[in-house]
Amino acid sequence: MAGYFISFEGGEGCGKSTQARMLAEALEARGISTLLTREPGGTAGAEAIRELLLDPQGTGWGLRAEALLFAAARSDHVAQLIAPAIGEGKWVICDRFLDSSRAYQGGEGGLPDDDILQLHRIGSSGFKPDLTLLIDVSPEIAELRVSMRDGDERDRIGGRDAAFHARVAARFDEIAADEPGRVVRINGDASAEEVHHIVLAAVAERLGLAT
Repeated sequence: MAGYFISFEGGEGCGKSTQARMLAEALEARGISTLLTREPGGTAGAEAIRELLLDPQGTGWGLRAEALLFAAARSDHVAQLIAPAIGEGKWVICDRFLDSSRAYQGGEGGLPDDDILQLHRIGSSGFKPDLTLLIDVSPEIAELRVSMRDGDERDRIGGRDAAFHARVAARFDEIAADEPGRVVRINGDASAEEVHHIVLAAVAERLGLAT
């Protein structure tokens, strides 16, 4: 069986990490060899960069420096983990990928989308998921989930103000509208189990997963 690469995207508190885990478990239960990973992270080098980027007590990074660090982490992640796993026929499920850079660093208006994509072409040869599942939730539900999960201990990017996160959401909207062949929007306001069933249906439709 051919390997596939599926990314989960969305703003803070959308439930994408939960859905990524549930999908990986569902695939394994079907006898499909699956790798669950995350960004930034997944390899030793990328996890080290993650600490630099997200530590709330760490060095503050501008948007350009953030974009470069994310691109470097992603380059190592793709070369050392994602591409080899797909080559072995595994399905790779990733909690965030390129679209998060496009939304978080590009959504601020500080970096043109073409610049972020160029970094990705240099670092990862333009590698993109076969399917991206964008989990949409209302701002009220997102805030409730983040508060329950993190309390006041939010990371350096997740802890930014509501206006920042609104711009991120708007950028995700634009990406989904521009690339409907790759990006499927999933309503994430329901329970985790209900959303999981919607995710499975989308994967079945787009990638031929037997339900």
